[in-house]
Amino acid sequence: MMPYVHLLNVLGPIAFWAVVLVLVLTSLFCAAYTLRHPRRALVYISAVALAVAFLAVAVPGPEAPPIAKVLLGVSVLALSIVGGGPAAQLVLALASRGSVTAGLHGGIVIDERATPDHPNGGTREVLRGGTFIGYLERLATTGAIMAGFPEAIAVLIAIKGVGRFTELEAAEARERFIIGTLVSLIWASVCAGVFRLAVA
Repeated sequence: MMPYVHLLNVLGPIAFWAVVLVLVLTSLFCAAYTLRHPRRALVYISAVALAVAFLAVAVPGPEAPPIAKVLLGVSVLALSIVGGGPAAQLVLALASRGSVTAGLHGGIVIDERATPDHPNGGTREVLRGGTFIGYLERLATTGAIMAGFPEAIAVLIAIKGVGRFTELEAAEARERFIIGTLVSLIWASVCAGVFRLAVA
């Protein structure tokens, strides 16, 4: 009976961390697949797998072996960068319900006010490059939390706000900026949280 108990004590932690890693990798695969083939169901699966991984590591459990910490760190960083985009796009689509027109460069097209030079107004694309900025934002957020320096997020938000300030005149742009940023930061924070809880 004793060898089985010893075997369970050895294999239990390995199995636990293997399941956590599989959950994170499942979330990463689903998120990565949606980049080329958008599927709402896969975004939901990705979010649920990430949430289950977070809850699993939040409950006190066995200590993670060093290799699990490394693999988990690399995986959650990749998941943060890749997965936050589809999650933000899904939430924005649910919030706007098709009321905004997508631009050619990743932004949205808004109507401009009439001016003396343009009495009929016009349209322009705002929040261009949001996808790439989102990648950088989530990389910085997750990296800061993983490194134990979450205060850097305040600097990141300030830089992003100043950089986008001139584009936030229209209500649609403000709404998209706020919702997209919050979803992106929440996703990145949960990913980083999985790592921080695993190494705690």
